[in-house]
Parts: sequence; C-alpha cells; structure tokens
Amino acid sequence: MLLPVLFALGAALSNALATVLQRKAALTVPKSGGLRVGLILDLLRRPVWLAGIVAVITAGVCQAVALATGPITVVQPLFVLELPLALVIAAALLQGRLSRAGWLAVATVVAGLGVVLFAASPEGNRTQVPMTHWIPAVAVCVAAIAALVVAALRRPEGRGRAACLGLATAISYAMTAALMKTSMHTLDDGGVTAFFTTWQTYGFALFGVCALFFLENAMQSGPLVASQPALTLGDACVSLALGITVYAEYVRTGWWLIPQILGAALIAAGVLALSRLPLARRLASEEKEQPGRGTAADAGTPAP
Repeated sequence: MLLPVLFALGAALSNALATVLQRKAALTVPKSGGLRVGLILDLLRRPVWLAGIVAVITAGVCQAVALATGPITVVQPLFVLELPLALVIAAALLQGRLSRAGWLAVATVVAGLGVVLFAASPEGNRTQVPMTHWIPAVAVCVAAIAALVVAALRRPEGRGRAACLGLATAISYAMTAALMKTSMHTLDDGGVTAFFTTWQTYGFALFGVCALFFLENAMQSGPLVASQPALTLGDACVSLALGITVYAEYVRTGWWLIPQILGAALIAAGVLALSRLPLARRLASEEKEQPGRGTAADAGTPAP
C-alpha cells in the first residue's frame, strides 16, 4: 500500500502546483460570458500555463502508477490534500508565508483525512469491471456534468458559476481516474496493443480533456476559493462512490462510521477555513486588479 500512497501524494502535489500556475495564467487572458474554446489557444501563449501543463502531466503519470497499484478508494481521497497544498504553494509564490490560522486549517485537513482513511480502511483492487457496472456509472456522471454546466451558464460570473464548473471538473476527474485504473491494468496484462484497443483508454482521455476544459473556465469564472473546494471534495466523494459501486471496493461500516463522519467533518471544517483565508481571496482579487504585476509573483518574489 505504500507505493500507491506515495505516488498519490506526488500527484496531489503536482496538481496543486498546476492549479496555482494555471490560475495565474487564466487571469491574464480575455474574459468571456460563456464557455470559450479559444481560451485554451490564448493560454498556450502563456509560459506559466505551459509550466502548469508540465505539472499536470507529472501528476497524471503519478496517478496512473498509484491507480495501477492500489484501490481507487485509497488513491483518490488523498487528492483532498490538493487544496491545502495549493495554498501553501500560493503563499510561497505570492507572500512567502502562510498565516497561523492557515497552518491550523492545513493540519485539520490532514488530520481529518488520516482519521477517515484509518477508520474506513478501504480494501479491494479489482482489475476488470463488467459493462453492467460501467454503463450506469458513465450515464449518471455524464448527466450530472451536463446539469452542472447548464446551471453554471445560467449564473452570472462569480462564486456560483465557479463552484458549478469546479464540481463538473471533479466528476470528470473522478471518471478519468476510474477509467484510467482499468486501462493501466489492461496495459499491464495485455501490453500496448491491448491498451490502445480498449474503450476505457479513450474514455479516460476524453474525460481528462473535459476536466481540463472545465477547470480552466472554472478558474476564470470566479475565485479559487469557490472552484477549488468543489473540485477537491467533489473528486474525493465521487471517486469513493465509483470505487465502491464500480470496482466493488469496500470500507468498514458499523461503529467505524462514527470516526469516518468525524474525519469528514474535520476535512470540511479545514477546507472551509482555508477558503476564508485572506490569501485565498487575494490570490484572485489582486491579480484581477493588477494583471500586469504577475511577473514578480511568477518568479516566486512577493509583489510590492
């Protein structure tokens, strides 16, 4: 279990770095009232966004190894750490420090995650899933994503739209992970030919592209404080549900549900506290007001 945990932590760290870099890049391109495909073309001309893509690729490789060697109910919940890691990285790039309240919130999230994983003790690592499991899972997730996108487009720019698109990103990421897990096992069992002939490979690629598209629009639609909590917690919850329903993984029940609920409450409290930090608000507002001053922050030097 150590190997998937280490690679999952590496993926969470890489994704956190990517979030901060892509957030900075998204705030420097022209804004629009709806989902804009040209947004990706604008971002391709931003070096900081390309650096974020490198971090995304690194995270993808780490996640693939983690999913190939461990259950999804262990790997994906560790991505809850993305939010505290993103703010720690943002503090280093923009301020050079995180407040005492921020560190307490980070510790709360970490403690809550530890309690949940210990109490749940997820087990099971099915390598192949029958279509009778995939069809309803994909249908429900696609319907949920569509509903969230429609809800986002009906809302004005701000926290509501960012949260809806953040949650749509979370579901897309969870489906990407679920499909990737089967593809990685197919690659291990049947080689490259089997990998490129299984539908799950193209499924996780499609959901991954959708997740990236929704993420970029979520970050431009509103503050990080709105999109990142929805993304972080949503990914963990949906992945847990997919691990149990699709991969037949299981967690401890009975009285173990009490510490699980307590741990989940700690995570929620920590995430809420992190979302209220001045750093999280300034990460969006200061750059929006003064987009030309991003160079110093990009270099890791606090802006004057």
